[in-house]
Amino acid sequence: MEHCDGENEYMQPEDDWDRDMLLDPAWEKQQRKTFTAWCNSHLRKAGTQIENIEEDFRDGLKLMLLLEVISGERLAKPERGKMRVHKISNVNKALDFIASKGVKLVSIGAEEIVDGNAKMTLGMIWTIILRFAIQDISVEETSAKEGLLLWCQRKTAPYKNVNIQNFHISWKDGLGFCALIHRHRPELIDYGKLRKDDPMTNLNTAFDVAEKYLDIPKMLDAEDIVGTARPDEKAIMTYVSSFYHAFSGAQKAETAANRICKVLAVNQENEQLMEDYEKLASDLLEWIRRTIPWLENRLPENTMQGMQQKLEDFRDYRRLHKPPKVQEKCQLEINFNTLQTKLRLSNRPAFMPSEGRMVSDINNAWGNLEGAEKGYEEWLLNEIRRLERLDHLAEKFRQKAAIHEAWTEGKEELLQKRDYETASLSEIKALLKKHEAFESDLAAHQDRVEQIAAIAQELNELDYYDSPSVNARCQRICDQWDALGAMTMKRTEALQRTEKLLETIDQLYLEFAKRAAPFNNWMEGAMEDLQDTFIVHTIEEIQGLSTAHEQFKATLPEADKERQSILGIHNEIAKIVQTYHVNMAGTNPYTTINPQEINAKWDKVRQLVPQRDQALIEEHARQQNNERLRRQFATQANVIGPWIQNKMEEIGRISIEMHGTLEDQLTHLRQYEKSIINYKPKIDQLEGDHQLIQEALIFDNKHTNYTMEHIRVGWEQLLTTIARTINEIENQILTRDAKGISQDQLNEFRASFNHFDRKRTGIMDAEDFKTCLISMGYNLGENEFSRIMSVVDPNRMGIVTFQAFIDFMSRETADTDTADQVMASFKVLAGDKNYILADELRRELPPDQADYCIARMAPYTGPDAVPGALDYMSFSTALYGESDL
Repeated sequence: MEHCDGENEYMQPEDDWDRDMLLDPAWEKQQRKTFTAWCNSHLRKAGTQIENIEEDFRDGLKLMLLLEVISGERLAKPERGKMRVHKISNVNKALDFIASKGVKLVSIGAEEIVDGNAKMTLGMIWTIILRFAIQDISVEETSAKEGLLLWCQRKTAPYKNVNIQNFHISWKDGLGFCALIHRHRPELIDYGKLRKDDPMTNLNTAFDVAEKYLDIPKMLDAEDIVGTARPDEKAIMTYVSSFYHAFSGAQKAETAANRICKVLAVNQENEQLMEDYEKLASDLLEWIRRTIPWLENRLPENTMQGMQQKLEDFRDYRRLHKPPKVQEKCQLEINFNTLQTKLRLSNRPAFMPSEGRMVSDINNAWGNLEGAEKGYEEWLLNEIRRLERLDHLAEKFRQKAAIHEAWTEGKEELLQKRDYETASLSEIKALLKKHEAFESDLAAHQDRVEQIAAIAQELNELDYYDSPSVNARCQRICDQWDALGAMTMKRTEALQRTEKLLETIDQLYLEFAKRAAPFNNWMEGAMEDLQDTFIVHTIEEIQGLSTAHEQFKATLPEADKERQSILGIHNEIAKIVQTYHVNMAGTNPYTTINPQEINAKWDKVRQLVPQRDQALIEEHARQQNNERLRRQFATQANVIGPWIQNKMEEIGRISIEMHGTLEDQLTHLRQYEKSIINYKPKIDQLEGDHQLIQEALIFDNKHTNYTMEHIRVGWEQLLTTIARTINEIENQILTRDAKGISQDQLNEFRASFNHFDRKRTGIMDAEDFKTCLISMGYNLGENEFSRIMSVVDPNRMGIVTFQAFIDFMSRETADTDTADQVMASFKVLAGDKNYILADELRRELPPDQADYCIARMAPYTGPDAVPGALDYMSFSTALYGESDL
């Protein structure tokens, strides 16, 4: 089946070739040239060549030689005769050999070849080329023509302007041939300088380079390709196959070289592994040899620091030095096993390390290292534990000794102090307490001293390297301890002796303080009383002070006896101090009072007594004069005060009651006012008496309830009331005349006002006024009443005077006429409009009045408004005020 497929594959190209020769004779020329060059490229290996393809193969001899060269096989022995039958026999032998290779030759016989039929000869050569030059080409599961085309496409893919799609026009510009050469031998062609529009140069460059450097004969001329519209496919395919075989042969050579290099590289790598193993094994064994003696050294250090340094060195060995060596040992075994495997795979004899460097030798040495390491670690730990015990005891000794020495520091100086000689009793007792505490502390430290001695003894027994310094320090502590005990006893005796003396003095001090303090307070109180600036306002008060002073003078002899007794206590203290040589560091702790101070204050009291006598006599005379002034002022004030009150009541009655006309009331009030003014001299006289009282600093007067301030206020109120009442009558007359109110109406207003003035003060409050308005028929809401109150009480005092009441009532009766007048004025000036213009006001009113009204009017905002329009309410308000609306 394979041969049959092959026959069909080759028959199709032959049929194509048969038709092509009939269609384009130029292809025959290209095939003849190409096939001839192809045959000669093989025949020259046998030392021969052909000149004319159809003539030189007629006898079959060179045809058989060609087949032997390209197949590498021997054909049957050729006939050497010159006769036609010999030639046909040789050609048949060649054709049989071709057929034996699976090629079915159709329409090609030995006679046509012997007869020199060019068409049949070219067809036969093409069949040979297909079978031996193209059939075996295989690229990515494609073979023969398709494989060769795919190979060309793959090799030329990186090159621009090269697009191989067939074996005819894709090669006309020559860039395909140049790309194949440049891809495999870039140094032969400068591809960057080639141009697609210069095919002659490109083709000649490729053909010349291939012939000169690649041993590919020139099978076509550039003119044959460029001058043909469609170059011959068989010629191009034959030429391109030569390039394939040329480059594939180089590739095979390269593959062979690579195989040799690979073998050599494996051998070199193996040899390097051997050398590396030897060196690594030697270095590792040397390191083990140096390390084991260090691990076997058992010479201890005297100090913990030295042993800790050894431990730190051992830890560095474990952490830093040994791990790389463990890795080296592991890598050594891996390299050894890898090397043996590689040697076994390459059929080489197994590697045998130098003597003493076998893996087993290294393992034995490593075992010895780990044994020494384990023993060294155990020794280190035991030695460190021993030194830790010694260091612990030594540190414990140092700590206890340091604590004891720190405690004893300054204790000898403290015990030798004579501070009790200048101390007070409280200080002595404090010193005794402190000394007792020290004795307790001293007894408590006895145990520490014994512990220090015991630790020193144990360090001596354990042969501690620094025992001499420990013993010396322990002896100093024991000697100092004995000295402290002796000084403690001596200080105890001195403190107790001093305490007894100071307790006696303290009792005397206390007695002195108990008696001196009240006596001193009595003297200070006496001096304060004798020097006190007394303030009295009556004869009785000064008489009481004089009586108390006489009683005080009677106590002075007894006080002097107490003073002498207190001074005797002080003298006794001085005697004890002098007798027993007590060093008194301070004064009496219970008091700051001393004998000198007592004597000085006693002298001061004796000096102040006569001074006090004189002051009391002078004050008694002054109080007698003050009493006279009080009585003089009271006599006048008790008359003027009631007179002012009566006049006030009379004026109130006059303002409320209505007797006669307003003019009669006004005349009566003015006469009343004149009589009041005529009373002024009596007020002035009372002011003079009051001035004398003030100058005498008299602040109270039991003879009258009236003060000058009361009189002044009453007098001013009286004058104000009469003036206000006269003014109200005058205003009522003006209102009556302006509003046309009759006397009956005024009487009615007064009757209504008086009726609702329930307090009879001449003034109604807001609630009374509201009740009055309701009684008069007003329907008042809160807003309306507030508006009315704003009119009658513009100052918001919450009251309504009779004058305000009259004004309001008179306006209420006149409101209708005022509104009518406003409406009439508006209609006259405005005409039929709902507003009035500013110009109209200026035209009808004087300029200043027009400007006054315009300034107080609001703009008219109705739908018929024009510039300058003013509304009715604004106009009415400007003329009559809001109260009239």
